[in-house]
Amino acid sequence: MTARGIFEVDLQPQADAGSPAGRMVIDKTYSGDMTGSGKGQMISKRTEGGTAVYYAVEEFLGSVNGKSGAFTLIHKGHMTKQSQTLDVEILEGSGSGELENISGSMAITQDSNGHTYELMYELQN
Repeated sequence: MTARGIFEVDLQPQADAGSPAGRMVIDKTYSGDMTGSGKGQMISKRTEGGTAVYYAVEEFLGSVNGKSGAFTLIHKGHMTKQSQTLDVEILEGSGSGELENISGSMAITQDSNGHTYELMYELQN
């Protein structure tokens, strides 16, 4: 199954004195086939040469195609001057409510119009 739509994101940098990586608090609002909120934290590092990496844990609470519940998204991104990758997976066993047995992955696109998502998922009975 697939869910598509847009989200707005607010990233709040956190002051972690002496840490070699940056940390941000994530606050998202989803609309479209997913409605609800995403809350989490992101750890990132960028080198002077332009290579960057980030990891995030996001807790989604809301509904997907009319089914209510919650689940955890795990983000892993990597960027060099030549390439960019982003993997976002649903954490196995993290679903609750009508989304209890959800599994799958999410594609995120950012352009001048904002952020869009496509959640490819399965719900086991």
